[in-house]
Amino acid sequence: MTAKEQLRERVERLTEDEAAEALRVLDQRTDALTRLLDDAPLDDEPTTPEEEAAIQEALEAAARGETITLEELRAELDAEPR
Repeated sequence: MTAKEQLRERVERLTEDEAAEALRVLDQRTDALTRLLDDAPLDDEPTTPEEEAAIQEALEAAARGETITLEELRAELDAEPR
């Protein structure tokens, strides 16, 4: 039985008050992450001309289809000596 299936079974056995408390706990977890992200400072450091050039080069390469999959990257990194 999957974790989601187990959770569904347990949810069905909750009283209305227990379900309300569980929702409150889940909402707090989500709200905490949302608050963390909302309160994070903006990245306001200026970029250098070199960084701008590198970004433009990467965007152009991606537009030309010069990309690899995550699996290809992992295989390439695993093949390199450490």
